Amino acid sequence: MNKNETAFTSSPDTKTGKQVIEINNLRKGFGNQEVLKDISIKLHEGENLVVLGKSGSGKSVLIKSIVRLLNPDAGIINVLGEDVNTLNNRGLREMRKKIGFLFQSGALYDSMTVKQNLEFPLRRIKKNLTQNEINEKVKEVLENVGLSDALNKMPSQLSGGMRKRISLARTIIVDPLIMLYDEPTTGLDPVTSDEISSLINEVQKKYKTSSIIITHDIECARTTANRVVMLKDGEVYKEGSLEAFEKSTDELIKSFFK
Repeated sequence: MNKNETAFTSSPDTKTGKQVIEINNLRKGFGNQEVLKDISIKLHEGENLVVLGKSGSGKSVLIKSIVRLLNPDAGIINVLGEDVNTLNNRGLREMRKKIGFLFQSGALYDSMTVKQNLEFPLRRIKKNLTQNEINEKVKEVLENVGLSDALNKMPSQLSGGMRKRISLARTIIVDPLIMLYDEPTTGLDPVTSDEISSLINEVQKKYKTSSIIITHDIECARTTANRVVMLKDGEVYKEGSLEAFEKSTDELIKSFFK
């Protein structure tokens, strides 16, 4: 199948949307290994963009470059109208406040209770909130992830799926405009993976977020994707609707969508 086949075009409902992230000609390497090779990707307002690819294809490096956890070697990353690569430290901190990043590990603070974990970003970012307002925000996000009874538990008392839910709650508590999910279902059983995928959709609808979801979990992609980009060897291999990927006769794509 030709890489430029017409079936692999952006769906009309997202193609005309406002761009919240625009990446052009992004390159990133480590030593002699070039991980990202001239990547260009756009995220439209209100959509869930799934980035698929095998391990080592550059998926995680891509989203870490967006928030400049990694500095790209070349290319332009524009987030909410700002060139990320030219931001000073203060500008970068302000930009990051608008982006929620769900790490693979969840990255909860093990020495803090669930409540303290959720309060931590609020106290850093929403500094004018009263304690009552903080309590209400904590209560709201725990209800939204279905874990209202976990308020005073320690992370060690939570299952893998519960930790992921609390991590997501901590991310959305500051009302981000953009969500970046790094392998959100990795290490979870199929039932819990489905619950997390459904929760991603609920976050999109309730908080009107625009999201990039890095995954190699096809069921997660099927549940969440408004549009799909597939990476291969650090390059964009195909881009288009989930339906186009599902119907593809391309052998690499078929190996994912069995």
